[in-house]
Amino acid sequence: MNVIIKPSKLAGNVIIPPSKSLSHRAIIAASLAEGKSVITNVLFSKDILATISAMEACGAKIIKHETSLEIYGTKKVIRKENVIDANESGSTIRFMIPIALTCSEPITFMGHNNLVKRPLDIFFEIFDNQNISYKRDDDYLPLYVNGGLKPGVFKIRGDISSQFITGLLYALPLLDSDSEIIITTELESKGYIDLTIDILNMYGIEIINNDYKSFIIKGNQTYKPFDYEIEGDYSQSAFFLVGNMLGADINLLAMREDSYQGDKKIIQDIIDFGGNISFKNGILKAEGTPVGTTIDFSQSPDLGPALTVLASMSKGHSSFINAKRLRIKECDRITCMKEELNKAGCKVEENPDGMEIDGISSISSVTFDAHNDHRVAMALSMLTLKSSGDIKILGAECVSKSYPNYWQVFESLGGKIIYED
Repeated sequence: MNVIIKPSKLAGNVIIPPSKSLSHRAIIAASLAEGKSVITNVLFSKDILATISAMEACGAKIIKHETSLEIYGTKKVIRKENVIDANESGSTIRFMIPIALTCSEPITFMGHNNLVKRPLDIFFEIFDNQNISYKRDDDYLPLYVNGGLKPGVFKIRGDISSQFITGLLYALPLLDSDSEIIITTELESKGYIDLTIDILNMYGIEIINNDYKSFIIKGNQTYKPFDYEIEGDYSQSAFFLVGNMLGADINLLAMREDSYQGDKKIIQDIIDFGGNISFKNGILKAEGTPVGTTIDFSQSPDLGPALTVLASMSKGHSSFINAKRLRIKECDRITCMKEELNKAGCKVEENPDGMEIDGISSISSVTFDAHNDHRVAMALSMLTLKSSGDIKILGAECVSKSYPNYWQVFESLGGKIIYED
């Protein structure tokens, strides 16, 4: 599906969808807790459906309601199926590999589109160290594994995705003796690890955090049932906050001011771009005229597409640094954002771990390719606020990965969209 967006003003209230990061984590924890847990404020995006399916394959009974889940978990992983299909979800595959391997029966992990090329080398190193048999072809998926995860000392670099560490933090408490994760370089994305440890604590699991340099995990721990409501997602709020900086008048609802989400950094990023942030009575809003700045993405790679759009429409020069992990998402978000924005006359240059951007004031009609990346599509849509002509986005259905009703929400704010099959 393609969308054609007519120049339009965006204004109104948006209930920000629930955090995908917290949804994955709560569903997994509840599924490992013997007994009943209820998870509320759930959005059934493709990624979340992948994690639900994966936990069902590992023994949980999960009943879906309109915006909630009733989960009957198991004390340990009980393999109901020997295949786990993560679809296109990086979180699902990296969380589930160590969790599924707390059961030693053979299993195959599947994925689709760009997920099959997203690195899993950290796990391969663990398999080699623990003599766990595995097999793959040229891509990382499908991956066949025969063997169970063993407790011990795990040395993990801190400059790779925190998803690998989160998967181990979920799995290691289920093993029969203690383990330690040693972080061998400065840990990036600390906010995501904070989310993980906070959720694990709610579900009865204790993790000892030694200043993010190492994590001590006692074995033989038991997950406890817990009812949990998912808060609004800061990574999804980024598109609307950027929209406000480009001239929209949008109130963001359902956000938690004291959130642990790493992508809450978007608030400071907006301030760094010269914006003003207000957070009153649960309503988050940004306003201001953007000016160029330097943004460090080491802790928040998912904010890359939205902030690239903001930088391209800001007065002056912006530098994006420590952004190399943007290259290993649904697409290479550095190269793809450069290619798409330059089509519109923007001035974007890439380097190995970042971007240099000189802002312009407006664009005219242009056709963009979303590159099958939900965040690229949503970010580019906000350029309608600075466009004198139609914006066409090819492959716009990819927003279903995290925000299935995004285009309907966009229209509710005054966006004028023509849909093409």
